[in-house]
Amino acid sequence: MTIEFPDWKSMGHYYFPLGVSMRQEFGCAVWKVSVDIGCSCPNIDGTVGTGGCLFCNTSSFAPSRRFLQSETSISEQINTGIRQLQRRYGKAKKFIAYFQPSTNTYLSPDSLEQFCRTALAHTEIVGLAIGTRPDALPDEILDMLELLSRKFWIQLEIGLQSIHQKSLDFLNRGHNYPVFLDTFRRCRQHHLRLGVHLILGIPGEDRGDVLATAHEIARIRPDCVKLHNLYVVRETPLEKLWQDGKIHLPTLKEYAGLVVDFLEVLPPEIVIDRISGEADASFLLAPDWTGIKHAARNAINQEFQQRHSFQGSRYLM
Repeated sequence: MTIEFPDWKSMGHYYFPLGVSMRQEFGCAVWKVSVDIGCSCPNIDGTVGTGGCLFCNTSSFAPSRRFLQSETSISEQINTGIRQLQRRYGKAKKFIAYFQPSTNTYLSPDSLEQFCRTALAHTEIVGLAIGTRPDALPDEILDMLELLSRKFWIQLEIGLQSIHQKSLDFLNRGHNYPVFLDTFRRCRQHHLRLGVHLILGIPGEDRGDVLATAHEIARIRPDCVKLHNLYVVRETPLEKLWQDGKIHLPTLKEYAGLVVDFLEVLPPEIVIDRISGEADASFLLAPDWTGIKHAARNAINQEFQQRHSFQGSRYLM
């Protein structure tokens, strides 16, 4: 079977990066603006669990929750985020509002629709990404989002992290893979654009486990994938395990190898939204390389070069 590669390969990329996808979609560079709509999480308030995920300190990865109060209006958050991005990237002109902290579908359909329409009404916003969990997407929410998606670019970003129950239990995710599969199926029935978040390098997982997750993601074929390394930030349950020496975190070389193993298996048309995590320096404890800008990207590219490989090179093998 011949594999058709999108333009990213002829442009010299080893995988299909989000930036190329956005240019294809909108005709220019598009940046995500983090927005906090003040949601809680069923894994914190006791609905499915308490304490949250093992790695989770929302303030460590959500700029909106670090620098803004959730009471700040959506428009104000978007304006602030746009100014920050334009100072950093002068060419930034179009933006996607990213409902990022916590579980952003964990509220009534009417409330979520109001937040969505407010963000989408902003003159510089061209789309909306909504971060959530697989156990917080009832059909009523999907019905509303399907209607919106007929007019606007909308993507659900669903945190899965791993297909393996041992890993989901270790991370205290509070859901299993069958729950994710059911949600994924219902989202597809509603014709929604889907992204999946995954963590590579979870303690207890070996290369075979990572490849099993990759093959399963290749089978269900989401629109995009976001990869993170497991890193330790302050004020999380993971911090104590790390301080006590009870977990191993991948070295940069080990992580790059896992990412390339994973991406080689994926269909070449799946967009890669992110290839590593990042945390604010004031929160990050380990591994050190997480805080070094472009370290993971450079190591992953080098691994691809050494293997003479690329995303999809082992697809269908």
